[in-house]
Amino acid sequence: CRRASSACSRAAARQRRPGRVGRFEHRSKMSSGSTVLEIRGIAKQFAGFRAVDGVSLSLGEGERRALIGPNGAGKTTLFRMICGWLRTDRGEILYRGQPIQNLPVHAICRLGLARTFQITSIFAQLSPLQNVQVALFARDGRSYHLIRRAASTDVEEAERLLRDVGLGRSGGGPSGLLSYGDQKRLELAIALAMRPMLLLLDEPTAGMEATARRDIVALVRRLCDEHALTLLFCEHDMDAVFSIADRITVLHQGQVLTEGTPEEVRNNQAVRTLYLGTGPGAIAGGEA
Repeated sequence: CRRASSACSRAAARQRRPGRVGRFEHRSKMSSGSTVLEIRGIAKQFAGFRAVDGVSLSLGEGERRALIGPNGAGKTTLFRMICGWLRTDRGEILYRGQPIQNLPVHAICRLGLARTFQITSIFAQLSPLQNVQVALFARDGRSYHLIRRAASTDVEEAERLLRDVGLGRSGGGPSGLLSYGDQKRLELAIALAMRPMLLLLDEPTAGMEATARRDIVALVRRLCDEHALTLLFCEHDMDAVFSIADRITVLHQGQVLTEGTPEEVRNNQAVRTLYLGTGPGAIAGGEA
């Protein structure tokens, strides 16, 4: 709790400094076009290895875009640059027309971007309710010093978000005791607490058995509809990709190989050869 409190306090202090992006300023500063995210020729290299090499893509409002490719294709590096965890070597990232590639992580988050991780990132010793409360405090730029003082704060909204993801009866025990699938649900509730316009999911079904994967896929689809979200997600499970995405971008060696509708990507011979296998059965249910 102390670690989370300190982090939120520092973030709130940074937000109050002149020249920073205020938590509601983005509503008036953003352009009114229908493009939510535009990436223009961004690149990142590590010790001579080009992890991302001139990637460009554009997401329209309400779009559900899948980002696929084998390990090492550059998917996670691209996500980290969009969210501000990594600086681009070149290129530009625009969120509703506003360049964000040089903004700090907390400022990007408050513009309306939220992300979940391949490996769950929650406060394992806090209850699910407290985890969501922490996100609500951070969203509003409020610091807190003792969880006891915050116990009655934002309870109604936090409980509603937990119900939204199917954790309405998760109890008050430590979140670390939840099943892996429920921890993924909790991460979604935490992301929704930020009131995002653009949601980035890094392998939302990773590590799950078949039934849990289907449940998460249905949940993501429902949340996108109910919260009017634009979605960008990385995923290896092709059943999940084809069930959620209305467009797919394929990365290969840090570059865009192709993009299109699920049907176009499914029938693309280069994709079939490089990622999905050459047999029809592999495309229907394989991994990329």
